Amino acid sequence: MTLFLAVVLLADVAMSIRPMAFIRACLSGVNLPENFWWVLLVIKTLAAAGLIADHWLADAGYAGVGLAATVGVVVYFLCAVVAHIRAHFLGREFWLNCLGMLALSLVTLGFVVL
Repeated sequence: MTLFLAVVLLADVAMSIRPMAFIRACLSGVNLPENFWWVLLVIKTLAAAGLIADHWLADAGYAGVGLAATVGVVVYFLCAVVAHIRAHFLGREFWLNCLGMLALSLVTLGFVVL
């Protein structure tokens, strides 16, 4: 499940390099200055790297990397939810993209913990 979340995050990063209209609308809608958008790409790329690395590191006896990465993704999307609520940007982007990614992250966390 962590690999699936990693692939989804990397797809999000790929779409955000030259933001598609719905991504641009989302980031603008929460009033995130455009010169900070690159930070989100770094965060998501590092999270995906942690989720992918977990598969090799867990076999080598370094358990916990996947848990830490997944918790980080959950916190990231919880912050995104707060940003949407504070900006009163509660349209389709919020319900589908933001809450959808939070739900996927929470399901992944459930698999990691169990």
